[in-house]
Amino acid sequence: MYLSKYNYIIVLFFTFLSAVDAQQDTTSLLGRIPVDTIKSVMNMDAVYTRPFLQIKKTSLSLGGYAESHISYFSMSGVREGISFQIPRLTLFIASTITQRIKFLSEIELEEGGREINIEFASIDMEFHPLLNWRGGVIMNPIGAFNQNHDGPKWEFISRPLSATTIIPSTWSNVGFGLFGKYARRRWVWAYEIYITNGFDDKIISNDQNRTWLPASKATNERVTESFNGMPLITIKTAFKYRKLGEIGLSWMGGVYNKFQKDGLTLDSKRRVDVVSVDFNSILPSLHTCVNGEWVWALIDVPDTYTQQFGDRQQGGFLDVVQPILKRDLLGWKNATFYFVFRLEYVDYNVGQFRETYQRVFDEVLAVVPGLSFRPLQQTVIRFNYRYHWQTDLLGNPPAKTAGFQVGFSTYF
Repeated sequence: MYLSKYNYIIVLFFTFLSAVDAQQDTTSLLGRIPVDTIKSVMNMDAVYTRPFLQIKKTSLSLGGYAESHISYFSMSGVREGISFQIPRLTLFIASTITQRIKFLSEIELEEGGREINIEFASIDMEFHPLLNWRGGVIMNPIGAFNQNHDGPKWEFISRPLSATTIIPSTWSNVGFGLFGKYARRRWVWAYEIYITNGFDDKIISNDQNRTWLPASKATNERVTESFNGMPLITIKTAFKYRKLGEIGLSWMGGVYNKFQKDGLTLDSKRRVDVVSVDFNSILPSLHTCVNGEWVWALIDVPDTYTQQFGDRQQGGFLDVVQPILKRDLLGWKNATFYFVFRLEYVDYNVGQFRETYQRVFDEVLAVVPGLSFRPLQQTVIRFNYRYHWQTDLLGNPPAKTAGFQVGFSTYF
């Protein structure tokens, strides 16, 4: 889809902006929660703890964020040169329709507008803190990054490999479900459960020639109908100790293949199941932020497929963000410099070859050190150096990729 087909979206957005009361403070839709783009209340609250502008004399609120960066990479000594990118521009439109009923949409323009996607568009009805209903285009709460993915919240330019190539990043579907939260003293417990449309057989029939869950994201029909009539179920529970951090456990599973047509059985029901553990914490003495996630995927691959299509995948990342200088600078209060480090790993084919019992590889290991600067919490300027080792199916010496990335991300 091309940007020219959607010019009305941008025109509408900036028409709204002209009606914004410039004197009104930026707030989050949760109202009583202060806006902080680094520390959200919990990951499940990420969609509402963004900065919004209230349109004068209306119930509408607007917001969004943009990202842009420069990359210079070489692979096995071959330089790719300098590339300039604007990977995404995201617009938020929200409304408190009436007491206890809210609407929020997230529209993302990717790769300079070549792709436009509705990432999130739901109505929330609040009955009780422990029981709320959500319906529409829902962000499946698998892992933490899929919910809490806004660029300005992260010190790293590239999104984690495990959260983009095992879990399809910003994986959302049409459906409905329940969510809630219970707090007692320093402890908070939260849950989410949704039934949505799901995957299709492109996860094993794609141009990657491997099991590739993100291939289903390109199927636009999933927002209008289920591929096989079977729902995808996503369940997450999370615990947070206010002075320590949050840990979450999530599962997403369903049938991905078309097993029957017009009453005729075509195949057995083949499942895909994804399990994830995530955590985040801030060490009180050094104010060090530690954030991580690990994911496992189990896929029922037909025996007719070769062993390069893995039936098990796993991977994760660990981020360490350390503030190194915080001071007033050039009129910005509490401007902060950070040292950052990411370690990440993905294995797209866990197991052994059936004939030789030797290990199957097809994996990537990466390290990403860097620096970032936040003149204010809504804006981050980032410098990353990325080095990763990619090993093929047979375990030959890895191809090495290294490069620099410089860029910014900001809410507006």
